[in-house]
Amino acid sequence: MQKPHVVVLTGAGISAESGLATFRGMGGMWEEYRIEDVASITAWRRNPALVLEFYNQRRKAAAQAQPNEGHKALAKLEKKYRVTIVTQNVDDLHERAGSSNIIHVHGKLSEVRSEKYPDLVFDIGGEAIQLGDLCPRGSQLRPNIVWFGEAVPMIEIANQIASTADIFIIIGTSLVVYPAAGLINYVPKQAEKYLIDPHIPDLPYGMQISIIAEPATVGAPQLVNTLLERL
Repeated sequence: MQKPHVVVLTGAGISAESGLATFRGMGGMWEEYRIEDVASITAWRRNPALVLEFYNQRRKAAAQAQPNEGHKALAKLEKKYRVTIVTQNVDDLHERAGSSNIIHVHGKLSEVRSEKYPDLVFDIGGEAIQLGDLCPRGSQLRPNIVWFGEAVPMIEIANQIASTADIFIIIGTSLVVYPAAGLINYVPKQAEKYLIDPHIPDLPYGMQISIIAEPATVGAPQLVNTLLERL
């Protein structure tokens, strides 16, 4: 008998509890940097040095952060369920917590790629990159991050996975960043749905969803323990 499929959509809220700054809200990164200056393809063309410095700082912070109880709980869920995590986050905290099947729809901080040849991707861990750092084919390296104004190549795969969910869990996302926020629209109507977040975002009208108004470090272990006790 195949294990039930749990699909989890995670956002900045789960990583914030590991000390990584979010882009939105009080203390968010956008208070120091404008989106237009550091996270768009236009910014890269205008001032690549600033963009590289911004992501060098983020990469270093992510490398120093540790998975929290929310990340660890989701890894624990794999004992009895088939679990796919679709994350809007660009850190590797889910991997380091022990989860084995993660889709990064916005890219990964630990990776860089060729500016001209998108398929040339390299994992550099927490290291910095600078102007003049080139790929083997001679073009500038850039963060392997999906910026505003760029296509989201993994979203179609994520949508397909969401359509196979028996249980769908949303953790720590404002549900305002599309296309990832639209993932919930692909989840089967009969699937169980849960939202873990102390701040409840707007949800599709009429959707039946169980709310756990707690941070990820509290709500995720609670829900995971409940689901594990079933099987």
